Amino acid sequence: MFGDTFRNKTVWLSGHTGFKGAWLAQWLLNLGAKVHGYALAPNTQPSLFQQLALEGRLSSEIADIRDFAAVKKSILATQPDFVLHLAAQPLVRLSYEQPLETYATNVMGTAHVLESLRSLKKPCSAVMVTTDKCYENKEWVYGYREEDPLGGHDPYSSSKAAAEIVTSAYNRSFFHDHPVKISSARAGNVIGGGDWALDRIVPDCVRALQKGDAIPVRNKTATRPWQHVLEPLSGYLWLAAVLSNPKLSKYDLSKVAPAFNFGPSHESNRTVAELVTEVLKHWAGGWEDKSDPKALHEAKLLQLATDKAHSLLGWSPVWNFSEAIAHTAQWYYQMSGKNDLKAAQELTSRQIEEYSQHAQQLAISWALH
Repeated sequence: MFGDTFRNKTVWLSGHTGFKGAWLAQWLLNLGAKVHGYALAPNTQPSLFQQLALEGRLSSEIADIRDFAAVKKSILATQPDFVLHLAAQPLVRLSYEQPLETYATNVMGTAHVLESLRSLKKPCSAVMVTTDKCYENKEWVYGYREEDPLGGHDPYSSSKAAAEIVTSAYNRSFFHDHPVKISSARAGNVIGGGDWALDRIVPDCVRALQKGDAIPVRNKTATRPWQHVLEPLSGYLWLAAVLSNPKLSKYDLSKVAPAFNFGPSHESNRTVAELVTEVLKHWAGGWEDKSDPKALHEAKLLQLATDKAHSLLGWSPVWNFSEAIAHTAQWYYQMSGKNDLKAAQELTSRQIEEYSQHAQQLAISWALH
């Protein structure tokens, strides 16, 4: 997988205690990488980081991405071959409550990583992760392309747009003739086992179903490009691999704009109500409409165009909407009521292997090298 790019290589991974970061850390360990994680302590109970017992399986540094001196010291001490920057304040609704913290984390945290990489004197491939919400959302049915205007109605979305602008400015100003190669990756709503965050629909489903309650749905008509967490992670890993070894792609990425969208196929753009209905096919229960006309603004319609990733990287999504929901529900259902760290590791690794095998069957580039 990935041309054996990560075996015995050092990866500096920010946000390793979060949901996406923990899945990515597990995958990197499976690929033979030496992972140095940098993040705050997990902010949910339970957390996938703890369920996978990652603290004892990688080098885990509990520190703040807002602390520039700590970030720079960590990166220079680690001397990474790869940097995957995922650390963020990831919630729209929380950004209304904590706007300054959101901007400090998402904008200045990104700047801290980029500024630290300027001092790295060895080859390194770095992927700065943002979100589909970095685009100025016109609520149209078309997928956003990497060249579309950036923006954001809420503090979270605008902070991610600003992080993209910072990344682009650093790339053009400092990394055009530098051993460090920089790119950014934009992905949408991800689902998968082990997400325990508040104000996310799948964890809300699981918490309600475990208690035998109806699932509270606050925004049933909102449409999102739902994708399993492994979809964008495969994109991040493959983008990092191609940056480090241009021979893995028939295209010279240095000649194109460095931002890439990673999103699902058009059929995965579904409403929240459709997602909940699909979850209930795998776990008996019901749901109730908790729509609030006075609720804070959240996007109603949003999707990405992934033509660039498909054409230049040979990347495509693997699991369709139903498959993504099935694997997500399976993970939660099998782990419900259990505190078995070995079982969580085995289940997570098994789903990574199933995903990779399916990618091979579809002849997707990263799975064939």
